[in-house]
Amino acid sequence: MPGYHWRVSHSTLALLTVPIVTGVIGYVTNWTGVLMLFYPVHFKGWRVPGVQALVRLLPHKVQQVPGVMLGGVGWQGIVPSRAAKMGSLAVDSGIAKIGRPSEFFQQLEPDKIAEQIIVSAQQDLPAIVEQIMEREQPRLWHELPAQVKELIMRRVLAQLPDVVHELTEEIGENIERLVDVKLMVIKRFDPELANRVFLDMGQRELSFIKNFGFFFGFALGIPVAVLTHFVTAWWLLPILGVVIGYVTNWVALWMIYEPPEPWQWGPIRFHGLFIRRQHDVAEVYATIVADEILTVSEFGSELLEGPQSDRTRALVEDALRPAIDRAVGPARRAVQVALGSGGYESIRQSFATEPIDQMMEPLTDPSFSREQSVTMRALITERIRAMSPSDFGELLRTATREDEWLLLVHGAVLGLAGGLIHLAVFG
Repeated sequence: MPGYHWRVSHSTLALLTVPIVTGVIGYVTNWTGVLMLFYPVHFKGWRVPGVQALVRLLPHKVQQVPGVMLGGVGWQGIVPSRAAKMGSLAVDSGIAKIGRPSEFFQQLEPDKIAEQIIVSAQQDLPAIVEQIMEREQPRLWHELPAQVKELIMRRVLAQLPDVVHELTEEIGENIERLVDVKLMVIKRFDPELANRVFLDMGQRELSFIKNFGFFFGFALGIPVAVLTHFVTAWWLLPILGVVIGYVTNWVALWMIYEPPEPWQWGPIRFHGLFIRRQHDVAEVYATIVADEILTVSEFGSELLEGPQSDRTRALVEDALRPAIDRAVGPARRAVQVALGSGGYESIRQSFATEPIDQMMEPLTDPSFSREQSVTMRALITERIRAMSPSDFGELLRTATREDEWLLLVHGAVLGLAGGLIHLAVFG
């Protein structure tokens, strides 16, 4: 009888612990799944010689597994490993739908940008004039009286406000061909920023995923316990563990994004957890984009250093070259005779090209860039809130949709491990 009592107690304990174990499986599955999404930010592991060549022979999905695609054994968070792809998708599924480059540039207030350039250029331009004249016509420059030099400086600086305002207006009108916004966003989307976009926008949903795993796993464990009581096959619990791990992750992902439009079933209302927070999340997304991506600083860097920077420089040169003629004024003919046509043209060309970097440098000033992000943030917030729910959901999901199978497989593997552990402990 004592042996029988122990067997009954042991069997009862095994039965009662099934929901607890399935709940733990659900929690661990979702908790580690969230970790897999974001960490480590950079690849951790070992690069194995020759693996990179073999990777190309594997199925496309396997090639995209973090670590495998780098030709190594290890892991990198799914989101940071897809940073460049996320940048591209951020434009296609979000930024391109909320405005054009010209609209974004206007939100940065070109008039204030012009004033910033003018203030900076007024300080730098006298030194540039001195440097050019010392190089091009040193003897003439040294022989000029101080009053004449000062007059030249005043006339050059007097041209500056009109030139700069005209220049910023032209940049705004031609911004679509001067700046490749998609490329600009991709370059800015490094692994750290990719993580921040997800973590800042979806923090509440990520916490839900982890907690949901336990409660949903526990609920599924009750019918599993009943089933294992009547079916004693040893393989049943590991197989059901696979199903629980897989289904728990699938349901959690489904609940975050689906359904995009709310619908009612009796007293229960169904609406994607992320989608229902569109109004609040819009401001979070707008803050990231306005403060980190579509900034004066990023536009300035792209104008000066991007693939179309030669067009920007040509535009600035075209704006500056006539300004030299206006600065010389009625004395232009006399100056040309004194310097010779080649000498005058050389000075004119130098004035049109050499101040460009100094004039555009204020655009890359971080503090000024932050000040100008306010109106951009307001525009993006308004446009995101006006998006359809399905388009809004794509802001996050598009970047990871192709990798959701990894999370589902991960859940299934942990479910199998949990079932085998329970089998080993309780038989």
